[in-house]
Amino acid sequence: MIKVLIVDDSPTVRLLLEFIFEQNSDIKVVGKLSNGKQAVEDIKKYNPDIITMDIDMPVMNGLEATRQIMSSNPIPIIVITAKNNASDVKISMEALAAGALTVIEKPKGLNIAKNVAITNKLIQVVKTYSQVKVIKRSSARHERTIAASAQQEKELICETPVSNEWKNRNYIAIGISTGGPDLLKKIFMSVSDKFPYPILVVQHITDGFLEGMVTWLNSFTNASVKIAVQGEFLHPGNIYFAPNNYNMGVVSNRISLQPREAEALFCPSVKHLFHSFLKPDASKTIALLLTGMGNDGAVELKQLRDNGALTIAQDKKSSVIFGMPNEAIKLNGAKYVLNSDQISKMFSLINGQNSR
Repeated sequence: MIKVLIVDDSPTVRLLLEFIFEQNSDIKVVGKLSNGKQAVEDIKKYNPDIITMDIDMPVMNGLEATRQIMSSNPIPIIVITAKNNASDVKISMEALAAGALTVIEKPKGLNIAKNVAITNKLIQVVKTYSQVKVIKRSSARHERTIAASAQQEKELICETPVSNEWKNRNYIAIGISTGGPDLLKKIFMSVSDKFPYPILVVQHITDGFLEGMVTWLNSFTNASVKIAVQGEFLHPGNIYFAPNNYNMGVVSNRISLQPREAEALFCPSVKHLFHSFLKPDASKTIALLLTGMGNDGAVELKQLRDNGALTIAQDKKSSVIFGMPNEAIKLNGAKYVLNSDQISKMFSLINGQNSR
């Protein structure tokens, strides 16, 4: 039995979520709270397996509650908010950076038939993410990670591919899922508008939240972060995200978008992005498969490596979920297995090569 704690200031939403969850015999709602402060104070009382967290609440909002819970009694948290509220979406991205696992759209009204896709998604997300083993987060730990000592930085340089392997490439392709926003923020802080390569990203995220994530990431980098447009030319120092429900690839240095196929498990898919670099650009590509659930892109990372690409997978310790990178590692698809610090440092070094 999965024990769920609902945190939302709306009595109607609390009742609706309880009704949705208790339609499934594997889920039990153990508590319904109206603000983040109650959640922080009563977490041990309810001992939930997972928390659904609203963002905009009185007394203590969902972001601060997530920070406090993840730094004291870490429990899987999923953010449930309105995707059409730009302020809430921005704060939701901060909550993901603070340790929440995913963000999904809040159901509207009591008409379950109209909300069938959202309600099914909610149930599946609760079942999936309640099994994730989350780790304690703290601001002190985060600061130590970003501001490494001189000796640590020297070690990172030694352990990061800094030879000619990452020089003279044309593209960087990234596949990422759960845990993505926080890691991408860290990486893009090392990227400027002078970065020598275009960066293409497939991020698995709930429909309606990509625009908010891109806006949020833009505030941490001097590079241009955008949602890709069909046919546009790729330029160094630009970061292109695949749009929701479109697969993104590259043809003749231009963005190629293909609409979702009915049977597709993921769209956008890392598989499609990586595959587009196999011919003729594999040897000119740096491909990274980072934190996330499942195996999207793992086979294609191996194919890229076999065709001369520099391939990198994130290590287990620094991954929020070690699914996608682990599958690539098992296939011998990653030439390098790096932690988040090393990955960020590599981007900093690549950025530096263009400023010398």
